Amino acid sequence: MTRLRFRIAGVLPGLDVAAARHYCEQCVPPHALDQVRVELAVSRGAVTVVERRVPWRDGLGREWTSHGVARMRYTAKHGVWTLYWKDRNARWHRYDLIEPSTDIRVLLDEIDRDPTCIFWG
Repeated sequence: MTRLRFRIAGVLPGLDVAAARHYCEQCVPPHALDQVRVELAVSRGAVTVVERRVPWRDGLGREWTSHGVARMRYTAKHGVWTLYWKDRNARWHRYDLIEPSTDIRVLLDEIDRDPTCIFWG
């Protein structure tokens, strides 16, 4: 059976973006949403899982901090998603323990498992 797909902004498969949004919505229990959130940032060729937290000390202002957890880039030519991790200098690197996949859920599962503690710490 062929999986139906639609594209967002002519680039990203909409069902995959929806799956990534759903993943983010399930990361934090409802009682903790006033302290931490996991959100999806969508750009032209990628989606980024972002952890947001309330200011952790006085004097930091009212803005929540944001930290990129994982990025998945989409290559339309091949129809695959590739997983990336972020280093301490805010540079993204290809996560080479899993191959690019046509199914973003495979990459989301790897982020969730986090066998190397590179995504969630």
